[in-house]
Amino acid sequence: MFFNSIELCAGAGGQALGLEKAGFKHIELLEIDHNACNTLRFNRPQWKVVEGDIQDYSPKLPIELDLLAGGVPCPPFSVAGKQLGANDERDLFPEALRLVAELKPKAVMLENVRGLLDSIFDEYRTKIIQTLERLGYDTDWRLINASDYGVSQLRPRVIFVAMRKDIAPYFFWPNPNEKSPPTVGELIYDLMAKNGWKGAAWWKETACDIAPTIVGGSKKHGGPDLGPTRARKAWASLGVDGKGIANEPPEKEFNGMPRLTVEMVARIQGFPEDWKFIGSKTNKYRQIGNAFPPPVAQAVGLQIKKAIEMHMAFVEHKLPERKLA
Repeated sequence: MFFNSIELCAGAGGQALGLEKAGFKHIELLEIDHNACNTLRFNRPQWKVVEGDIQDYSPKLPIELDLLAGGVPCPPFSVAGKQLGANDERDLFPEALRLVAELKPKAVMLENVRGLLDSIFDEYRTKIIQTLERLGYDTDWRLINASDYGVSQLRPRVIFVAMRKDIAPYFFWPNPNEKSPPTVGELIYDLMAKNGWKGAAWWKETACDIAPTIVGGSKKHGGPDLGPTRARKAWASLGVDGKGIANEPPEKEFNGMPRLTVEMVARIQGFPEDWKFIGSKTNKYRQIGNAFPPPVAQAVGLQIKKAIEMHMAFVEHKLPERKLA
């Protein structure tokens, strides 16, 4: 059974891909970045991609909406920034709440950086919860590591789920995978050895852990790289030069630490092999680095879908009502 959804700030489609695999069909996907919109259109011509600003977005739906999802910009809450929260012009949580009030979906799923759970934002989160409470939703915040769901990087992210009160008792967060994800060396060895690099086998043994969090950067940032000094040191421990992104894998006689390619970064983020990114190298990297890993979105999406299905079964067959865990 498929349910419908609208995706806000869809980016290159990481969350949308995961939700698609979880059983959601997207009515519309909203994204402001032109290259990211072209990425979505190229890979899923059947998706209706709306290129524009969320502040101007107000869809009129002829049907009931099952899920409103998205990843509103993270800089207002990131420890890498000034953590201005509501005082940051990039804070789009109010727009997401406006759309919840307008569209009245059965469920809401929003993703952001772990900084949103810092004590400095306690009041901010409380206001969001109170607003949604008045709209008829029960809410929950959960810090989730992507590595718990098969992604070869830690990537802690805050997932915010709001369920309509009659559906909320049926929602449970997904359990982490029992099996650990592959190391960086195991995951991208074939790509690193693609041009016959003699040092690829040695490098594979060096890259014997999962990746640090991939950093997408912003338009104010320079070229593509793997993050600030601390992140680059973490990459160096895996035998990766984090100062830039390579155009091609290492050649046969290459010496030194290799750089990752766009394809390697995409695989570490959990994108499928056939997903193509449109734009310059820098723009492609930013689309990937700012994405929500599809496997994580799929895991949470499956639980949201299951909750809606269980509620439908209760309504139709009067099954015993469940209590919140």
